[in-house]
Amino acid sequence: MEQKNTVLIDNQVVELNGEKNILELTRKIGIELPTFCYHSELSLYGACRMCVVEIEGRGIMASCSTPPTPGMKILTNSPRVQRVRRTVLELLLANHERECTTCDRNGSCKLQELANRFGVKKIRFGERDIKLPLDQSSPSIVRDPNKCILCGDCVRMCSEVQGIGALDFTGRGSKATVAPAFNKQLSEVECVNCGQCSAVCPTGALVVKDETDKAWAAINNPEKMVVVQVAPAVRVALGEEFGLPAGEIVTGKVVSALKRLGFDKVFDTCITADLTVIEETNEFISRLQQGEKLPQFTSCCPAWVKFAEHNEAEFLKNLSSCRSPQQMFGSLIKKHWAADLGKKPEDIIVVSIMPCTAKKFEASLPHFSTDGVQDVDLVLTTQELARMIREAGLVFEQLDIESFDTPFGFTSGAGVLFGATGGVAEAVLRAAHEFVTGEPIDQINFEEVRGFKHLKEAKVEIAGQEIKVAVVHGLGNAKALLNKIKEGKADYHIIEVMACPGGCIGGAGQPISPSMETKKKRAKGIYNADKLSQLRKSQDNPVVTKFYDQWLEKPNSEQAHEALHTAYANRGRIIGEDIQLLTSKQPDKVDIAVCVGTCCYLKGSYDTLKKFMTQADEAKVREKINLHATFCLEGCEQSPSIKVNNEIINGVTPDQAETVFKEKILTKLKED
Repeated sequence: MEQKNTVLIDNQVVELNGEKNILELTRKIGIELPTFCYHSELSLYGACRMCVVEIEGRGIMASCSTPPTPGMKILTNSPRVQRVRRTVLELLLANHERECTTCDRNGSCKLQELANRFGVKKIRFGERDIKLPLDQSSPSIVRDPNKCILCGDCVRMCSEVQGIGALDFTGRGSKATVAPAFNKQLSEVECVNCGQCSAVCPTGALVVKDETDKAWAAINNPEKMVVVQVAPAVRVALGEEFGLPAGEIVTGKVVSALKRLGFDKVFDTCITADLTVIEETNEFISRLQQGEKLPQFTSCCPAWVKFAEHNEAEFLKNLSSCRSPQQMFGSLIKKHWAADLGKKPEDIIVVSIMPCTAKKFEASLPHFSTDGVQDVDLVLTTQELARMIREAGLVFEQLDIESFDTPFGFTSGAGVLFGATGGVAEAVLRAAHEFVTGEPIDQINFEEVRGFKHLKEAKVEIAGQEIKVAVVHGLGNAKALLNKIKEGKADYHIIEVMACPGGCIGGAGQPISPSMETKKKRAKGIYNADKLSQLRKSQDNPVVTKFYDQWLEKPNSEQAHEALHTAYANRGRIIGEDIQLLTSKQPDKVDIAVCVGTCCYLKGSYDTLKKFMTQADEAKVREKINLHATFCLEGCEQSPSIKVNNEIINGVTPDQAETVFKEKILTKLKED
């Protein structure tokens, strides 16, 4: 065997060609090693030990974290490897709640799949003796620590891809768990409800909150009219749940299934995506002409909006004030369509079928209501719709094709584009040129903003002015771009942000698939649906024109703003948590709180806190002050923030800590 660039795998000579690890090498030759913690989009972790191989002279090694070197002799299924894998599986199952028949991931659980694959029928170890409470506080995700196998997939997804870090390891040894900071519930930390943690969780430890029972209750209520809207990304993914290829357009079957389930009207969210294009484009043109609040960020993605409210308060003024298409739809139904039918808002139940778990959170926000009634009453994911179809006994592939109902069923291809990363930007570009010049644009496809690059850029000339466009997907990429803007290294006029990798097609509510290839096929389906549309531009939709004439007057009018726009607010990071560091019992003490929430922490508040402790020692005033870390003082735009008694002081960076301590804290002690 050549020693220079080959290895021996199961007695087969395999040439090395830049593979980073043995796992990649085995997959290249058609050997699928089992994994829990390996994802090509995440960092190498090597925690689960399922992908072990036996290497001559080195013994049992994790293939995901071991680079191949020339001359290696590797066995992927030796007796030792088999024993290790089965033992690992038994240990995982011993610490895992095994009520598989009632688990949401029954049939799609990686642990269940591998136990079957390797013939683990009996477990030599005992069962879990302590049952931890479920976290059902989130409107989007249910967290069950009893089913967690500590693979770390959710931790790395939240931190590395989404740039949030709402989950992490806590405890040691047998007490190790994955949980939010301070063992808070998900609703109490800066989780943005994107659900990407559940999309990579191999067991049922993190799952989409199932609300199909509420949908059945609504459908079976004879006193209510139940209407349903379907997001564009659903039509290219639902078929996967029933064995159809990823990306196949199943719009007609989706409509048919929903009508068979008992919904009174089946509508298309793409029509309010068309409305979003018109409102957002007019808003952008106004900002561009006035030269203010630029760049303008899209606001269709509720996870991105919540991320900005938590972490980027200084950019909230840059977000488009447009509601998402989901919320525009609910608002029009409750504020206008209901009245035209002679019904009250509470007489109509609006259900959404979405690829996105964050839409559940968005629909529950108190400001999205009409006369005290939520504009969108219930959000179901693609996964939940598939569950309802199965429960009803419908054979999906045999369903006849049906069309959406009027008036919310006639849409353009631009509205469909919202399902893929870059789609909103492309739809806006199709409209902006015509709105400014009055001339229709010749080329309506903008290939520059398509695809799966982390950052996509385009330059478009409109009426002699160059418009710079950026598109990012994945909140970690958005975070990196925002940092470049702050540093003056990036300059754009309009920026599209989608929280989920790939955009809505990669939403956590979609059929579970870790493969990027699946997302690419779904994106191709979105662009095919656009091509098949008779109308390709939102402004050409005659039903949208009718909505303006009948209900909204004109784009960005007072009526349009009331029904289609919203506002944003700065959010605290962690609720109700206080960490006492120095405590004084003196009545004339000075109380000092240092915010260590995300914005402040990233700008050095932890170092400011340490310097305050050092200053207290040097000035010998430890017994005269209360010093504590807190979340949050809501001074994110000028962070780091501190509070001295009742006075909030912003911008207290570590290099200013000594001056502030002397001028604000020691001075107060002398006054007292």
